[in-house]
Amino acid sequence: MAGEDGEFVDGVGEIIRQWAQTRPELDVSGLEIFGRLHRSFLLYRSQIHSLFERFGTNEAGFDVLACLRRAEPTYRRTAGELAKMTLVTTGGLTLRVNRLEEAGLVTRERDDVDARVVYVTLTDIGRKLIDDVADAHFAELTHMLAGVPARHRRELADLLSELEGSLRAADESRQNS
Repeated sequence: MAGEDGEFVDGVGEIIRQWAQTRPELDVSGLEIFGRLHRSFLLYRSQIHSLFERFGTNEAGFDVLACLRRAEPTYRRTAGELAKMTLVTTGGLTLRVNRLEEAGLVTRERDDVDARVVYVTLTDIGRKLIDDVADAHFAELTHMLAGVPARHRRELADLLSELEGSLRAADESRQNS
């Protein structure tokens, strides 16, 4: 979309322009980052959803399978470790693992010493699937970044890491207030 001066203005730029006209005293500068981040995330998620669907899985399943795949050489983690690494509640993880177990992609077993501890292990079928999905997924991520010059990718990754740190600090500060 072209702005008044003929330069390209993305959707967020247009929203910011409109706010500046409607409420010039309002500081909408955060929208420059979070609006674009949100729109980018929605586009990313749509494309990744399609990729996962082709393999008969979803983002949640991929997350658990990938977490197990990285646990070499046993391909096994406790349910608690999985919950922490995938950032879901143990209840949410149970639903994910149930679906993966029904599909034959993981097995579940209790610890011999402490029956409260449950191990989730990737099956051979699950390992084959996650390897196939990971190959396609990371190739797709590279494809999605094709329009971003390599020199900017590292900078963007660093800036997003700073943003996450800022968000965590803001959340912690709010919780401590």
